Formats: sequence, structure tokens, C-alpha cells
Amino acid sequence: MSTETLTNHNAAHVEHGHHDTGAIKVFGFWIYLMSDCILFACLFATYSVLVNGVAGGPTGKDIFELPFVLVETFALLFSSITYGMAIVAMNKGKKSQVTTWLALTFLCGLVFIMMEVYEFHHLIAEGFGPDRSAFLSAFFALVGTHGIHVTSGLIWIIIMMIQVSRRGLTATNQTRLMCLSLFWHFLDVVWICVFTVVYLMGAM
Repeated sequence: MSTETLTNHNAAHVEHGHHDTGAIKVFGFWIYLMSDCILFACLFATYSVLVNGVAGGPTGKDIFELPFVLVETFALLFSSITYGMAIVAMNKGKKSQVTTWLALTFLCGLVFIMMEVYEFHHLIAEGFGPDRSAFLSAFFALVGTHGIHVTSGLIWIIIMMIQVSRRGLTATNQTRLMCLSLFWHFLDVVWICVFTVVYLMGAM
């Protein structure tokens, strides 16, 4: 067997190893997301039990502003579209487009978080903090946990923008982008559930 053949064989073996490692990491991340599903399921169950425990305080109908939350929701859902475009650009090997779409995703996610922080500040300023009633405790716990996840995603996006800019679309970066994609879309799905169960049903 010639040296060139051995070199090609080894290169193919290394590349195959990269693919296997990436697939294992993505699979492991799916397991993490399943554990996160359990966390949010517990929070949703707690909210469902405590939603009527207002202790003479406001109900969801009194404090929720659906138009405001709807804008917040569209900001997060649009970020899911922009992240999808980043993955499309990644598959085409276009590094600059990946970073551009990631930046747009970050901006949409940042708008979402800023609106959520404003909502929390407004409620607490009105005297409707998590210590006011069981309902509000459950509300802040559920929505706040989702907000912490989104904030973590925003930090991850910044890191990936730096990694892609410096090192390009390496196999490792592509695996990380795929894991981040799963995480970001998962948060969108959770938020749709939050919007429906907490805000939409609560405002009725």
C-alpha cells in the first residue's frame, strides 16, 4: 500500500471519527434537553396547582397585557427563524453569513429578555412580586426559569460568533452550532406553552 493511500485512509478515518464524535455529542445534548423537559414539566404542574391561589391579590386577568406579551413572543419566534437561516448558511459553508444570522438571533433574543425584565420590574413596582401570592410565586418561577435559559442561550450565541469568526466552520463548531440550535428551538417551544397556558388562558 502506497504512502499516499495510507494518508488518504488515515484522513478518512479521522474525518469519520469527527462525525462519530459530533453525533454522540448531539445525542448527549438531546438527553440534556429531556432532563430540561422534566424541569419545565414540574414548573408547569406547580403553576397549574397554584394558579388560583391569589390570596386576595391580582389574577392573571388583572396583570397580564396580551399585546405586550404578543410582541415579546414574536421577537422570540422570529429569532428561531434567523437561527434556522444560520444553520442553512453553515451547511453552505458561508462563515460570514453564519455570524450575521447569529447576530440577528442575538438581537431578537435580547429584545425578548429586555421586555421580560421590564414586565417583572413593572409587576414588582406595582406590589405584585413573587411574595404576594402562590400564583405569582409560580408565575415568576416558571417565566423566570425560561428567561434564565434564554439568557444562557444569548451568552452561548456570543461565544459561537467569536468561535466561528476566529476558527471558521470547523467540525467542532458545527456540532456546537447544532446543539445550540436544538437548545434555542426548544426554548421557543417552551415559550409557546408558557404563552398559551400562562398568558392566554390567564387573561380569559
